[in-house]
Amino acid sequence: MFPDLLPKGGILKVGLPRFYAVMLRIINQPGEARIELQRICARTHDDQIFHKEATVREVLQAVKRRGDPAVLHYTSEFDHQTLTVDDLRVKGSELDAAYQQVSKELLEAIQFACHNIEAFHRQRTPKSWVTYGDDQVVLGKRFTPVDRAGVYVPGGKAAYPSTVLMNAIPAKVARVPRLVMATPPGRDKMINPAVLVAAQEAGVTEIYRVGGAQAIAALAYGTETIPQVDMITGPGNIYVTLAKKLVYGVVGIDSLAGPSEVLVIADHTANPSHVAADLLAQAEHDSMAAAILITTAPELAKQVAVEVERQLTNHPRQTLTEKAIAHYGLAIVVDSLVQAAELSNEFAPEHLELEIAEPWSLLEHIRHAGAIFLGHSTPEAVGDYLAGPNHTLPTSGAARYASPLSTETFMKHSSLIQYSAKALQTVAGAIDALTKAEGLPSHGESVKLRTQIPAAQKAIENGDLAT
Repeated sequence: MFPDLLPKGGILKVGLPRFYAVMLRIINQPGEARIELQRICARTHDDQIFHKEATVREVLQAVKRRGDPAVLHYTSEFDHQTLTVDDLRVKGSELDAAYQQVSKELLEAIQFACHNIEAFHRQRTPKSWVTYGDDQVVLGKRFTPVDRAGVYVPGGKAAYPSTVLMNAIPAKVARVPRLVMATPPGRDKMINPAVLVAAQEAGVTEIYRVGGAQAIAALAYGTETIPQVDMITGPGNIYVTLAKKLVYGVVGIDSLAGPSEVLVIADHTANPSHVAADLLAQAEHDSMAAAILITTAPELAKQVAVEVERQLTNHPRQTLTEKAIAHYGLAIVVDSLVQAAELSNEFAPEHLELEIAEPWSLLEHIRHAGAIFLGHSTPEAVGDYLAGPNHTLPTSGAARYASPLSTETFMKHSSLIQYSAKALQTVAGAIDALTKAEGLPSHGESVKLRTQIPAAQKAIENGDLAT
């Protein structure tokens, strides 16, 4: 059907009625595939990061020292929005008006998503527990939420009500007492009404009109207007990500979100137009988004490449999406699904789709992925919006050691330990040996003073003194 589409070097060129053609590269060699996957995974690690980090450090220090005036200054410089202190917090009248500006269909969709997301996260809320052992030894964990959480939601020209829901609802389920949101203003200093409605449906009423590194600084250090928080979550551009990285330790953070990515494992049963649409659904996020197909069907790889070209024609975000496909799009042909799983594990994708005949059979071979979508009728978009599991996921290989945002993100636990006098006597010898090995005599003394029998009492017990 597609003769001679795969020339030497593995580059698929598809002729279209345009001056150039986007290339979805097809690779057949595992070694070459691994090199390309490593390159794509490391795509955010460049020399420009150091220059951007210096700018972010300047912003953080200025906001820490000067508070609101610095926030307003950088909002003017970076976002070209002239705000006053009075503009920073979104007023109740604007929150009320937002409901009048969204359609009934959109409101119902937001409420439907809210219900699903909350129901899912309630299933995995950690519970405090204790165990009672021998000699009245009590051990346990006590889970408590942070006092204040800050949710960052990207904004400006775009609107992400789904990001509001995915970050705010787990905090609400965790029973965080104070939940605040920061998001950059758009045209005329306004925030998209869908974002404001989503925030209120998710339980957020304290919203601040600020974005970028200055928003992260304000949440981390606090200003005269914006409260200091204990935990910051939510994705953003490279400046937001670097700011979160630099304030970690002052506050907790969810993760360091990089550009979005999807990896699709497909066999001969997959529909090429569906696979192409799923690849483009990630590529349209950002010019650095990654869209990767690994397939056991060489013909499918060719068909998907053609479909990508076709669906890109007149795409509303064509230039951005084409750039992502050209630089970080890839199709890899492998001999088996197990080999595909091995390559996927090495990449540890944010989103993994298993568009194969028996997805649950392959699942046992999958070790690293932020979210796994099983079967032909489960596009990544259902997870992005309303399935319930969180769409704030580890990127850039972080799924090897990190997990999606959840209620646990907004909670911490304290260990519970209680020993009876008898139990302490039982372990005193072992503790003494360990304290001597570490050269910490007062540690040992703190146990001896509680377990040694006073000399007078010992003499009485030995019959040396009259009672």
